[in-house]
Amino acid sequence: MACSRGSFPIVQVRCNNPVSKISKTAITIIVLAVVIGGGRLLFYGDGASSSPEESAAQRGGPIAVEVTPVRQGIVRDLRTFTGTLISQSQFEVAPKIGGRLERLAVNIGDPVERNQLVAELDDDEFVQQVEEARAELQVAQANLEEARTATQVTQREYERVQTLRQQRIASESELDRTRAQFLAQQAKVKVAQAQVAQRQAALKTAEVRLSYTRVRASWQNGDGLRVVGERFVDEGTMLAANTSIISVLDLDPLIAVVFAAERDYARLRIGQPAMITVDALPRRSFPAEIVRLAPLLREASRQARVEIRVPNPESVLHPGMFARAQVELDREDEAVIVPIAAIVRQNERQGVFIADLEQKTAHFVEVELGITEGEQAQIIAPALSGHVVTLGQHLLDDGAAINVSEPTAGDRRLSSAAR
Repeated sequence: MACSRGSFPIVQVRCNNPVSKISKTAITIIVLAVVIGGGRLLFYGDGASSSPEESAAQRGGPIAVEVTPVRQGIVRDLRTFTGTLISQSQFEVAPKIGGRLERLAVNIGDPVERNQLVAELDDDEFVQQVEEARAELQVAQANLEEARTATQVTQREYERVQTLRQQRIASESELDRTRAQFLAQQAKVKVAQAQVAQRQAALKTAEVRLSYTRVRASWQNGDGLRVVGERFVDEGTMLAANTSIISVLDLDPLIAVVFAAERDYARLRIGQPAMITVDALPRRSFPAEIVRLAPLLREASRQARVEIRVPNPESVLHPGMFARAQVELDREDEAVIVPIAAIVRQNERQGVFIADLEQKTAHFVEVELGITEGEQAQIIAPALSGHVVTLGQHLLDDGAAINVSEPTAGDRRLSSAAR
């Protein structure tokens, strides 16, 4: 479009470039955002990384906290030791002689009574030895009878010659000869008696060896019923003497073998109660009792062996199970208790903040801790009462203003459970 100004025509050119308009608009928006953001930062400070309590502390206002009442109750010093369950009594049954295993009367898991027959070996050879020893005994007994009969004959002859000698009919030499025969025959009787005793002993030995072919499970102490833990051989196996056939276990009671560190060992004693748990039965615990403490600590680990007897009348526990033994080392029935969360450290001092609910302030009190159990701790000194701060205490200084908030439903449930 042209228009005239004086005598010269003026030509106006309008630029309608859309890209230039967009760029100007974007630059304007960015500048406004920077200005607004900087103003908010100067006015409010950097609040993106601060909690409401920290912001209140920075502004000098009361700090929002949660409190829990100091209470009295039972607190225990519990230690958990890990170990393994073993049988109180376990032994292996083996034959005293070699031979072929002809019959196995029990198997894994079978109950076994005292002196029960559990296996039989091939006994043909030993039966023959018994018969031979018995026959030799009969021969020896017959020889003894023969010697006794001959002794009676020589005795009568000796007595007759002795009478004749008194009548001066028999000579002195004849009397001496009959006396010597009588004494010799008495000696033969003694030899025959010794041979009989020898053959009786040989028969007894053969019978004992024959009895060894019948293998029995025998023990002295404990009840009369146990179980087969393992079977090592099968029927038909040729066994050497003292080759294990089965193992026999006593399942009631069992022994939990654990190891105690040096700092806990001095606080354990025989007769101290314990509770046993196993992974196989996570919802059950079994009362137990410490029965033995090793008199020495292993040099490599500085730990001592501790044996804990566990009654097992239902036979639900088994040797080899991984066991946890919880032992109460100390107990206080009337302890002053606060939550562990209330314990703070300030300037190398350990203490709690006592909340003054009327003045809305919190005061730091240095404390001496006693037994700690779970989420609670015993306060030995000083005597505490009232409420302690359990949330927000790390932002407090001695005498700081506080704003006590109501605990959540979950916190109330935990507090009720603790009481």
